[in-house]
Amino acid sequence: MPTISQPGGPGRATKPEITRALPARNSLCACGSTVVPVTVSIPPRPRRRPRSISSEVAAHLEGLMIEGRLRPGDRLPPERELAATMGVSRSSLRQALFELQSKKLVDRTQGRGSIVAESPAGALELADRLRSTETDLAHAGELRDLVEPRIAHLAALRAQQSNLLALESVLERSHPALAAAESLCLDIEFHTLLAHAAQNPLLVTLCTMTTTWTRDTRTLSHRTSEGRRISLDGHHRIYAAVSRHDGRAAAAAMEQHLREVHEISMSAD
Repeated sequence: MPTISQPGGPGRATKPEITRALPARNSLCACGSTVVPVTVSIPPRPRRRPRSISSEVAAHLEGLMIEGRLRPGDRLPPERELAATMGVSRSSLRQALFELQSKKLVDRTQGRGSIVAESPAGALELADRLRSTETDLAHAGELRDLVEPRIAHLAALRAQQSNLLALESVLERSHPALAAAESLCLDIEFHTLLAHAAQNPLLVTLCTMTTTWTRDTRTLSHRTSEGRRISLDGHHRIYAAVSRHDGRAAAAAMEQHLREVHEISMSAD
């Protein structure tokens, strides 16, 4: 179990850090094969236009989970310290943690505090079976074409405000001028957050595995600024439909997005 350390000396402003003595685990973002940090800190939430404070905090923490900076088994700092880091009241923080608990992303027990939840047993079993399966790229692409429009549809119906804020954060950080590797990482983060918004851990597992299988071909669609622009335009259309809670439009936007990035990848191959 990670322990909490406090960096800096007396009289200096500090923020709580999570120090691990655990072996490295794979990041949900799949931006690299293995993440091996010595410490992980929880940065202050970004300032945006007025929204529900608790939803902003929940979105910020969920985004850190997607990025792999908070991982299953990590203990969050005590409420007083975490609220100070986030710049919010303890009441708003508790509401945010309750929302994450309702999504089964955080376990909260008296005496142990708040801990990032492990994946449900069914999702872990599915992941193990999928990893042991020899997968043809074309088959993985077909699975993605079947699953991701449904994910978008369910996300539109089930997304909470914190989900929308997390997706919005990714779009704010995305731009065609980014390097291909960074653009791909944000692409993966967007699709993973969308799966989280569908509120089904098995779909998150499927999304993560199809990301692993299709990573090489998805890289092709990010090689040029035009490819990155087309991909990002697709993300904006999907987000617009999800934010309107229009499931049919979200699924259609995802289908169009997948067609477009497939065409870019084929032409770049």
